[in-house]
Amino acid sequence: MTERLVSHLRYAALAVPDFQTERDFFVDYWGLTEVHAEDGLSYLAAEGSSEPFILRLRRDDKRIDLVGFAVANRADLHALADKLHTEGVQFVHDPQELTGFSGGYGFRVFDGDGRVLEFSTGYQTREARKIREREPIPAKLSHVVFNSANLNQSAQWYIDHLDFSISDSLTRPDGADMMHFMRCNTTHHSVAIAMGPHHSLHHLSFEMRGIEEWMRGAGKILRSGARMIWGPGRHNAGDNTFAYFLSPAGNTIEYTTELSVLDEETWEPHRLNIKEVSNQDQWGTAQEMSELIARESFNDIDKGLFVAPPV
Repeated sequence: MTERLVSHLRYAALAVPDFQTERDFFVDYWGLTEVHAEDGLSYLAAEGSSEPFILRLRRDDKRIDLVGFAVANRADLHALADKLHTEGVQFVHDPQELTGFSGGYGFRVFDGDGRVLEFSTGYQTREARKIREREPIPAKLSHVVFNSANLNQSAQWYIDHLDFSISDSLTRPDGADMMHFMRCNTTHHSVAIAMGPHHSLHHLSFEMRGIEEWMRGAGKILRSGARMIWGPGRHNAGDNTFAYFLSPAGNTIEYTTELSVLDEETWEPHRLNIKEVSNQDQWGTAQEMSELIARESFNDIDKGLFVAPPV
């Protein structure tokens, strides 16, 4: 089994111009809990997660601010920082005490495409609770997916520098690479990278307790007036359910459940061609993937590449 210094995905941080509308949507409809707020900042937690927050929203021009990952302890964190320095990765800042909400100790870098990644340890956690039967709220942040104009180069950065592994890949009808699903632990993927016309956020995915809660959540969001752009269905890669919506800011967000947990000793990656419709949706309940659907998640060009957020 691969020994990795990154333990798991913690949170995503996004900047949006209509901050209050986006914040209200995630609290009033999507099912997150605001645990801390400052002027133009909102920290949102999932009731089923011990992470202090899983989504941070900030008032500004639309961009990905950063994606946060956890490291087990300070020794591992310094080992990772030393490794990345040796490999020539560009740092935002070296390991230091983190002064923002939930504290901790960590550092930030730019990935190969210019997104900011944070690695931290020793931060304050919160008491998670078991999501009740039929309760249509997220249990945790499942994964984050990026669009990249340099798909294979971008994926290789995570392999070379963070020891991520490719679990599965989607290919186009002509066999060319289309999407890589990447893991930092036994969960099938916590990061995925899709081929896109530019670098941007593809989607954020939130894990529900189970199928019943996932369906009830999707229905609740439909009744809120949000548009479902794809789903409901069940992916082949990861074997997880999907229902994709657009947030008020135009970011694609997903309710999912039952994402695969792998035996890394025996798992072999698959190359799944989307011309086989069951590789898109095993159930056949979602409309077949098309250029129009794919374009919904291209999103706006990320204005935050190689520009660190102010917080």
